[in-house]
Amino acid sequence: MKVWQKNVILIALVVLLAAFPLWYCKDAEFGGADGIAGALIEETNPDYEPWFEPLAEPASGEIESLLFALQAALGSGVVCFVLGRITARKPEESKRA
Repeated sequence: MKVWQKNVILIALVVLLAAFPLWYCKDAEFGGADGIAGALIEETNPDYEPWFEPLAEPASGEIESLLFALQAALGSGVVCFVLGRITARKPEESKRA
């Protein structure tokens, strides 16, 4: 089996793994851990007051998701760049080896 065929199969499996829960659980709410933690804190300690308030509140949930995705993409880009620079050999080093 060629490399590109393996890549196509792996991409298809990733898409299937991502799409299956959305298709199978049509009426489910896919909430985040922040909402669950906030509800649990309010349930266990109704007098709890948060220490901090957000500086800026996004206009909608979609914008909040976009900002989170951009943050994740930027972070992974920085990490991959640094790892690439660390593992790359300089031309002089590769000639000596």
